[in-house]
Amino acid sequence: MSKSVVRAVGGSRRVSTTALSVSLAVATFVLAGCPATAPTMGENKGTVSGAAGGSNAQGNNSALEQCSEGLGTLALQEDTNAPWYSQLRGHKLGSTIPMLRLMIQQSGCFVIVERGGAMRNMMQERALEQSGEVRGGSNFGKGQMVAADYTMSPAIQFSAKTGGAGGAILGRAFGGLGALAGGFSANEASTTLLLIDNRSGVQISAAEGTAKNYDFNMFGGAFGWLSGAAAGGYSNTPQGKVIVAAFADSYNQMVRSLRNYRAQSVKGGLGTGGRLGVDGGTTPASKPAPKKTN
Repeated sequence: MSKSVVRAVGGSRRVSTTALSVSLAVATFVLAGCPATAPTMGENKGTVSGAAGGSNAQGNNSALEQCSEGLGTLALQEDTNAPWYSQLRGHKLGSTIPMLRLMIQQSGCFVIVERGGAMRNMMQERALEQSGEVRGGSNFGKGQMVAADYTMSPAIQFSAKTGGAGGAILGRAFGGLGALAGGFSANEASTTLLLIDNRSGVQISAAEGTAKNYDFNMFGGAFGWLSGAAAGGYSNTPQGKVIVAAFADSYNQMVRSLRNYRAQSVKGGLGTGGRLGVDGGTTPASKPAPKKTN
């Protein structure tokens, strides 16, 4: 770091220790001026990472809730017509399903069954066998497909970038190098997961989760070339990691509630009219109560 930068930092006594530490870290990275290095395999792990094979998980986040035994089979359904799905495309983010499938299998709480695009390939193989085109013993006969006990539906309520006051803090810290930092802002996301029983259509569980992080925007001045190399797409489309963290929060809360699950009940049974009958109706609750006899 040059002497002028040291004098600028030393002369700003109003900057907090935390802000100064962050500023120094950013300055060290920028002033190094090193070219980008080759990608390193396995680096930059997110909230959901690693792998799952059967009941085994590898490289999973230790904060992810685990189940000692499975609760049933699960299919995932994403509403591609929902406004939040279009917003994902605007942030250059794809489907949430692959991330959710990895997270759920790593938890050991559900067995995932395919009901998405790969279903076409599954049916294609069966059609090939029925046409006589596949080798004998391929065994794609009927009665092997596993039913989905439940369907899980993800949704994103909001995903927004807020703040931006960090630029003033960093500008004060570096004095004449204020052009280095455009500021830092908070990225927030709120998500829900719904769990539906496929046999009855009853909602088994619903859970909401939230997450928040910060991204640094570097632009302007002599360091404008770093805006693409250092901050890059993550600074411009920061939603990905915070959305994953919010879904992990949703899922963890759902698993905690399911550990103590008790089925909801309605007197007289579900789907028979409920307790709120109407006059002249045919449901049990609509019938007048029997008169008491002495």
